[in-house]
Amino acid sequence: MAAVPLFLPPLAISPKKHLLFYISIFFLIFLSNTPFSFSISEDEALIKFKESLKNTTALDSTWHKGSNPCDKNKKWTRVQCEGNTVEGLLLGEAGLSGEIDVDPLIALPGLRVLELANNSFSGTIPEFFFLGALKSIYIDGNQFSGEIPKDFFSKMGSLKKIWFSRNKFSGPIPESLANLKYLMELHLESNEFSGPIPSFSQASLTSIDLSNNKLQGEIPQSMSKFGSDPFKGNNELCGKQLGKDCNKEKENNTFQRAPMSKMKWIILGLVVSLLLITILFKAKRKEDHFDKLGKENLDEGLHVSSSNRKSTSIHSKGGDSVHESLRRGAGSQRGKATGDLVLVNEEKGTFGLPDLMKAAAEVLGNGVLGSAYKAKMVNGLSVVVKRLREMNKMNRDVFDTEIRKISKLRHRNILQLLAYHYRKEEKLLVSEYVPKGSLLYLLHGDRGISHAELNWPTRLRIIHGVASGMNFLHSEFASYVVPHGNLKSSNILLTEKYEPLLSDYAFYPLINNTQTVQCLFAYKSPEAIQNQQISPKSDVYCLGIIILEILTGKFPSQYLNNQKGGTDVVQWVQSAIADNRESELIDQEIANATDSIEQMVKLLHVGAACTVSDPEKRIDMKEASRRIEEISLI
Repeated sequence: MAAVPLFLPPLAISPKKHLLFYISIFFLIFLSNTPFSFSISEDEALIKFKESLKNTTALDSTWHKGSNPCDKNKKWTRVQCEGNTVEGLLLGEAGLSGEIDVDPLIALPGLRVLELANNSFSGTIPEFFFLGALKSIYIDGNQFSGEIPKDFFSKMGSLKKIWFSRNKFSGPIPESLANLKYLMELHLESNEFSGPIPSFSQASLTSIDLSNNKLQGEIPQSMSKFGSDPFKGNNELCGKQLGKDCNKEKENNTFQRAPMSKMKWIILGLVVSLLLITILFKAKRKEDHFDKLGKENLDEGLHVSSSNRKSTSIHSKGGDSVHESLRRGAGSQRGKATGDLVLVNEEKGTFGLPDLMKAAAEVLGNGVLGSAYKAKMVNGLSVVVKRLREMNKMNRDVFDTEIRKISKLRHRNILQLLAYHYRKEEKLLVSEYVPKGSLLYLLHGDRGISHAELNWPTRLRIIHGVASGMNFLHSEFASYVVPHGNLKSSNILLTEKYEPLLSDYAFYPLINNTQTVQCLFAYKSPEAIQNQQISPKSDVYCLGIIILEILTGKFPSQYLNNQKGGTDVVQWVQSAIADNRESELIDQEIANATDSIEQMVKLLHVGAACTVSDPEKRIDMKEASRRIEEISLI
């Protein structure tokens, strides 16, 4: 606080002037205690904010007073801009510590995103409530502690995304969180919050995690849609979500206080009952075991479950079933070198040829490279078996090397390979079955319940996940002509939580047939159509189609060989952008999320930048992923 000289006014001053004097002194003191004003420039505000931090090496090279933080040629690192205005500070995993001074950030009226995740900050929560225009705040993975005042968020009505997980916050969950009208994501897991859960009834809320705290009491009925996962790790919580009846919990507490003599009889009765059940169970297992041995027949092969429950063998072009292919490999004298099922990933358990041959299966469809089947094995694991008929000129050693390279990939948005089977005539690839199906089906096939669940937060999560997975592939396979090569909505599978998984990736080096290669979607890019040339930028074009498809809800004509049918989403979007009509393109299913139109329009521009005809002017995958990451944080 600025020092204010304390002295008495001369006695000769009239009483009215005497009063004015003290009023002036009061205002001087008041102004000296108010938060930072808007009188300083954005670069000065950021420098003052930086000075309150420690270990700022990650910022030192570009954060210079007197320069423009949003200068396109000399942009400050980790600063997100909209035009010439600072919109976000992305300071996650920067090694920062110290006491956060919020006051300078008040001089950034356009600030919407504050990310300080995975640093080394500690102490009580800073006065973020002064930043009333924030939409997203990420401080997860630090060491903040203590209670958060119940009205902390009462003046932060624009907040959509709050990530406070993996800190040491304690006390009750602030009640003001339940009053945030636009709240979409709330992550408070792995803290020490206690007491009851406020009733979160916002329709906009799609992602919440309160697990691993010390919360107590009944889970509000308004939160039943979130299932059990967000509430696990709170031993004193009860409710339908956790399968714990709150009334029975009270009865159990009473029961535990019953006289010990009564308890002994009850325990004895339970022990006897368990012994009887165990004996009967063992006898039943023995009967089942002999019954199963009598029925098993390895020559039954894989079967297709049709709508009338009639089974037929799965055949290839030559009339052989998948089972025949596997059986010949299993019976080969050369063992693994010729045809056994080779496990390249045991994270989902181990299985072999007999398990796969006994599995009941159904046809999933035919693609560019071959057919796909779902097979459910006796151990409960469901897998997808893909028959690849167009990889028949590659020797086993080269094929093994390429497949093992692919199988080592680990990313949340990449479908993992589990096993392969090699024969000269054909190859089989085995991966885990993803029950929700493909993005293509959910967007354009079933217009029922599943489609209704594709709200804006879900679509944004899908776009973000696809971009993240593609950026990973482009990093891992930077030397490939096209790291993916066949990105389209039918090759994007969705988990139960609508997390996207990329499939059919990195196959380009494995395909020998020129005609088949040209059926990959990367060959639908303008440079491939005009000049028969593809590059990593062709993958970027495919990503752009995905973005436009998700935002508009239209089936792209680019997916069709003759482009007769569907919508030319590229031309449609480019024309609308030229006429400033972007909002008219948004799928009506998500257009009602009016508070997110800004995000949608920005993503339309990213999709347009990915589908520019000239690959030289098209952004690369790293830049596309960066832009999408920034938009998803808003």
